[in-house]
Amino acid sequence: DGVLANFVRRSLGYALTGDRRYEPFRQQAEAILTATDRIPGVSFLGEGLGNFWQDAANPKGVWRRTTLASYRTAQPQWETLLDIDALAKAEGKDWVFKGANCLAPDETRCLINLSDGGKDAVTVREFDLTTKRFVDGGFVIPEGKHRISWLDRDTLLIATDFGPGSLTESGYPFIVKSLTRGHPLAHATEVYRGEQGDGGYGVSPMVFRDKAGAVEAVLFSRPLDTFRSEIWALGSDGKPYRLNLPERVAVQGVLGDKLIFSPEQAWSFDGQDYAAGSLVAMPMGVLGDVRQSIRIDAKTATIFAPGARQSLQNVSVFEDSIVAVIADNVVGTLKRFVPTADGWTATDIAVPANSAVGLGDSSKAKGQVFVSTQGFLTPPTLSLADVATGALSELKSAPAKFDASTHVVEQFEATSTDGTKIPYFVTRPKNLAMDGTGPTILFGYGGFQASFPPAYKPEMGKLWLENGGVFVQANIRGGGEFGPGWHQAALRENRQRAFDDFAAVARDLEQRRITSPRHLGIYGRSNGGVLTSVSITQHPELFNAAVIESPLIDMLRYQELPAGASWMGEYGDPRIPGDAEFIARYSAYQQLRPEVKYPRVYITTNTRDDRVHPGHARKFAARLGDQGHDHLYFEDTAGGHSNDADPVANARRWARHYVYLSQQLMD
Repeated sequence: DGVLANFVRRSLGYALTGDRRYEPFRQQAEAILTATDRIPGVSFLGEGLGNFWQDAANPKGVWRRTTLASYRTAQPQWETLLDIDALAKAEGKDWVFKGANCLAPDETRCLINLSDGGKDAVTVREFDLTTKRFVDGGFVIPEGKHRISWLDRDTLLIATDFGPGSLTESGYPFIVKSLTRGHPLAHATEVYRGEQGDGGYGVSPMVFRDKAGAVEAVLFSRPLDTFRSEIWALGSDGKPYRLNLPERVAVQGVLGDKLIFSPEQAWSFDGQDYAAGSLVAMPMGVLGDVRQSIRIDAKTATIFAPGARQSLQNVSVFEDSIVAVIADNVVGTLKRFVPTADGWTATDIAVPANSAVGLGDSSKAKGQVFVSTQGFLTPPTLSLADVATGALSELKSAPAKFDASTHVVEQFEATSTDGTKIPYFVTRPKNLAMDGTGPTILFGYGGFQASFPPAYKPEMGKLWLENGGVFVQANIRGGGEFGPGWHQAALRENRQRAFDDFAAVARDLEQRRITSPRHLGIYGRSNGGVLTSVSITQHPELFNAAVIESPLIDMLRYQELPAGASWMGEYGDPRIPGDAEFIARYSAYQQLRPEVKYPRVYITTNTRDDRVHPGHARKFAARLGDQGHDHLYFEDTAGGHSNDADPVANARRWARHYVYLSQQLMD
């Protein structure tokens, strides 16, 4: 560890932290990340609302609650439920709060997820909201990557590490057991089993309830790989049976006797077709091998079918209606769907134009859902939607954290290598010279069907836009901006399309005279680290900077490192010669060349990252150094893959990022 620490310090030195901009950037970022005027994000918690809050006084955070009436006021009255700073100090652990799972309908008993240093793996402990204490003799699950649902007050459905042979190659569970209060984990009773060779992120139990908290259905999702899965239901006899659903499917909820789901591939049922990315309702009774004798009509079963530039983003299912976010050319709209005798009726819920729209927590019992809206230059607003009326009432609006009056947002399209139109957003100064000198950050991800709509990034606005920078967000293939097809177009052997899309946006920016290679940098993290590392090896002439954060890079060995095998549905299996051939063509670790001039890149990772192993970043930095390429490397020691353990540490992280980008693109 001492050798590693010295390597980290030697690689970074004072190149970033010694820059005159570092301390002002750090202070500005910390002020934003610990500001008390941020919107406290809330979820329904019994008769009130719960919130997890971090600030300068509580860097690890407090879990707290208030009433809806109090939350509507300028100064809500908060009751502390659990102080993570105090807990960590008392127990001598680097605890990071990773959420709570509370039992409906009263939600007085909760399972608290605690991570050591920000890892994905968590320890689970039962907490009583009445006494505000951990339950003596309550449920305690040791550290692991668990999948847990409450069945009733005394029973959990749990997928975890039950001992040797109970985890997949990726380190995720494939067995679900029923654990009764007071019994040790070793005495849990098996209720469902996948196979050890399963891919993805492990089997998950799903318990769906009506508005009174009664169980409507118990399902199990068994991942075959990253995106294909089998959905099983627990029968009245206590035995699981498979539902006849497409392998690429997203289960959204249960409405009465109907399962609400989205087929993520073209699918036929009862001789009728359903589009990929549509939203469908079917009686559970027709989906098993022993089925009700009801013929399903696609016209009445289809809730929503997407247009060419539309996609289903978020869904909340209620007792007698559904609310969904529909993206239209990457901009959010909000709709309410109500069943009728002839199918489903859709009505619009008014939201601000040209915004990102997101659904937060929902309550079947109350018929309400939280709705957030924001834009690149528009701070977030949190509202509450009443599902029965479709009315949207504003609860909180965040103050501006940077001067947006000097900038404008535009949406353009670049043409990729195969002719596909790739949308991207540009946030730039209104008075930009348009002579190719605009210092520009190009952000991309392009994987796992993740969508990136317009979003308010206060630290970026303060540290970059206010200093004359340009921010570009590319909605390349591999993402979910236009539904499953947009994602699947860049899977496995077609991965190059995502890289081509990103390069096409870079060239389009140059053609529009917004920027030029001397002033263009790229930023990507996790899967975005694949994108950015490949981009500098394939097109070093296009960029002068690259922030490569928490990255996958050695794609010929990624499956050998923890969690890696769970992504083979996205990238392919390097152990198969045909897959290894197309992966080797782009894998940046293998494609580095000593004779090529690359921009000075900044590689950063986290020692506690148990999702994407820091070995990817370490090896890439070492190879760059061995080949004589100038680069910067920094490895933090806490925060995990999400880098969310501590807002003060996160401020240092952003300061390093923007100092580096300023050096490369502005100086």
